Amino acid sequence: MSVLIYTEINKGKVKKASLEAINYGVKIAELTGSSVTAIAINADASQLEEIGKAGAKKILSVKNDALKGNDSLLISALVEGAAKAENSKVIIFSFDITGKAVAPRLSAKLKAGLVAGAVDYPAVNGNTFEVKKNVFSGKATAVYVMKSDIKIISLLPNSFPVKLGDNAANVSEFNFDLSGTKSKITIKELKSTDTSGMVPLPEAELVVSAGRGMKGPENWGMVEELAKSLGATTACSRPVADMHWRPHHEHVGQTGFAIRPNLYIAIGISGAIQHLAGVNGSKTIVVINNDKEAPFFKSADYGVIGDAFTIVPKFLEAVKKFKSNQN
Repeated sequence: MSVLIYTEINKGKVKKASLEAINYGVKIAELTGSSVTAIAINADASQLEEIGKAGAKKILSVKNDALKGNDSLLISALVEGAAKAENSKVIIFSFDITGKAVAPRLSAKLKAGLVAGAVDYPAVNGNTFEVKKNVFSGKATAVYVMKSDIKIISLLPNSFPVKLGDNAANVSEFNFDLSGTKSKITIKELKSTDTSGMVPLPEAELVVSAGRGMKGPENWGMVEELAKSLGATTACSRPVADMHWRPHHEHVGQTGFAIRPNLYIAIGISGAIQHLAGVNGSKTIVVINNDKEAPFFKSADYGVIGDAFTIVPKFLEAVKKFKSNQN
């Protein structure tokens, strides 16, 4: 019996969320006396090595061009086949775009229990798992009791530390026939607005976000410069994305990405409940706003009341000075 982990490669690297999932699987394996098997699609030798260092004892290496489109139907069929081949009773995903699409479908196929967005390691008592996840937009935590024979858990990104060791996994080719799965794959090449090599927003540990207080897209240069100086990823509030000041993939909040960075800097964002729902898992929140009554200040660890167009340049200057002194 094994704990099966679905892993993803992004921009030539194993996604941090996938490494979190492997570490999580290792913990479950320790609690249940099983082993950890990872699925890696079109991965090279260095990526397979990193998956092994995260704790996978076995890697099912899949080479299939049909899977380059990240099609959820094909991935569901692949993971189902791997789960049956490995007699996996626990299957782990990240609670990201792929996990949200594949895990529910797989749950129906395997008649498996599913908890989506877990934020803690499960309490294991025999065949029963107790898994915690956030509810009510992160205002409370619920404990889900899983008693099904097969259990599927997806993890809220940035909820678990990543630890790499010197483990070397046993890699074997997994040639699963997907020809019977009917699916239409459309691959669309998009021009990215990200020219700074930013970490994908769901995995970012440092985030600089801004809202309507920036007054227009032409003023975003200082936000991007601050993010670049900090090594952070940029984000925005929903109104900003709706007005097309920033791309929708930067939108954080209840209807956008839910993120859990170590540091979240909010510039010119009032902090409505819909926005807080996506960022209240942040370890530290810094708010810059000229409205001292802005709701965001109630949730902030640090707050600066004042004009962003005065404060942000001074903040950037201080960051640059600090960095120059470290060299």
